Amino acid sequence: MAQFFKEKPTRSVAKSQKLSLSIQSLDHLAQGVAQHQGKVVFVDGALPGENVQTQLTENKKQFAKAKLLRIDTPSEQRIAPACPHYQRCGGCNLQHLDHQQQAAHKRQALKALFSKLAQLTPAQQEALPEIDEILSAPWGYRRKARLSSWYDRQQKQFTLGFRGRESHKVVGIDACPVLAPELSGLIKPVAACLARLQSVATIGHVELIATAQLPMVVIRVTQSLSAKDEAKLIELAERQNCAMVLEHADEQWQYLRGERPSYQLQTTAAPLSLRFNPGNFIQVNAGVNQHMVARAVEWLAVSPTDKVLDLFCGMGNFSLAIAAGGAEVTGVEGVANLVELAKANADAAGLANATFYCSDLNGDLTREPWFGKIDKLLLDPSRAGAFEALAHLGKLSPERVVYVSCNPVSLARDSQQLFKLGYQLTQLTALDMFPQTHHIEAMALFVRHK
Repeated sequence: MAQFFKEKPTRSVAKSQKLSLSIQSLDHLAQGVAQHQGKVVFVDGALPGENVQTQLTENKKQFAKAKLLRIDTPSEQRIAPACPHYQRCGGCNLQHLDHQQQAAHKRQALKALFSKLAQLTPAQQEALPEIDEILSAPWGYRRKARLSSWYDRQQKQFTLGFRGRESHKVVGIDACPVLAPELSGLIKPVAACLARLQSVATIGHVELIATAQLPMVVIRVTQSLSAKDEAKLIELAERQNCAMVLEHADEQWQYLRGERPSYQLQTTAAPLSLRFNPGNFIQVNAGVNQHMVARAVEWLAVSPTDKVLDLFCGMGNFSLAIAAGGAEVTGVEGVANLVELAKANADAAGLANATFYCSDLNGDLTREPWFGKIDKLLLDPSRAGAFEALAHLGKLSPERVVYVSCNPVSLARDSQQLFKLGYQLTQLTALDMFPQTHHIEAMALFVRHK
């Protein structure tokens, strides 16, 4: 027997409902927060104190999301976005708020997340430290960015830019004000050159990296380019005085011009040069990274007799700076090629007191050769946090723990384990790593009660 189904009209009507809302606050994703009939409604692009007209895009039992249609009463804090692509590009979502106000919002959001997720006792809530910050320049701060590309075979048109807001469509751009000026200036000539290649349809993403040597253009290709296409790219690189690299499958790098990049890290002992491969993770905000590493070393209060463990160490961003002060440092990372880079960087710097291991930090750490009593611990995990690694904290028994986080939600959650083991949160800093965006990064110092 045939069965016929009709979509429930109440759902689509409710979803497309238009609402007049008063925005009360911003959440940690920088969405405006309003109340409607006892339900929380999130409105991207709205600011506290604004009266806005919206249309529902998602209607759940506990909350709803709405699209901003019109601002009837704008906030005094609202400013005109500096970038002409802001309304369409998905790269930034806070240019309509003054930079100082962005920083204030992120401090408040960080404190609210700790109060909500860290399960603080009244005494711990009272003892929560005042949140300070490491500020960035609001523009021109980004030393690495990945651009998306799209080739329309019917129109024979090539587009280079960023994905649109809540869209897979590539928004073409000529410049980007959050990029380092030497990178932003490359976008237009790189796009024009790629559009003229015979193999334009095989071009994937494009990475721009500001290195200690030359600005670098890294082009992902799905097949080898012809000699003529390679010559065009070399000519572009010479004209723009940049390095040019092709990324083939399995992270195979073909250097058409230039050499493997590095970045500089100034420490109290000596400047360090950290080499990396184009596809490796590096902190994109060089200025904030410099201050962040210095503050981590300060908070750890490292002496030459200390044993320091750096988990999720990458290529040694923190490990080498700590080792430069004379302490015995062990860095552990789950990605093998990053461990090899960390070893090479330590050797190049003459830091024999830094050793590195490749280990699964989500597994049983007690069987690892490096596991044992330590004096200080530094954690710099991915967005998922360090929950599994912290399960072994009691056996490691460090005096101090510095936790660097790219996700304050997991930082607040993981703090519960530290509190249960008798650690006190004594310092909390908001890192202005990504101005003009909602992203909040933070670092925290936990000290063990004696």
